[in-house]
Amino acid sequence: MEFEIIKEKENQLFGRKEIQISVEAQVTPSRNEIKNLIVQKFSTQAENISIKGIHGKFGSKTFMINANIYSSKEEKENMEPKNKKSEEKNAESQNDS
Repeated sequence: MEFEIIKEKENQLFGRKEIQISVEAQVTPSRNEIKNLIVQKFSTQAENISIKGIHGKFGSKTFMINANIYSSKEEKENMEPKNKKSEEKNAESQNDS
């Protein structure tokens, strides 16, 4: 997979780096593949990355990816909106203890 950084912005207010990259691939890349590319390029850990979207156009081999890179896992957990599944999972794990 070849990729190119389209946009990179440091957002001090939210403590993150917002990036937009373009990836050339035969099939839609998985979130894990994208995280691995970002980890190698930006020297961060996979748990600090939040992938906002993978967008492709029909018949095109170019995909646009929007992602946020946080300074720490705690920062990511505080800033990213929680989805219902993760909230239910956390509630169950707290009830088990």
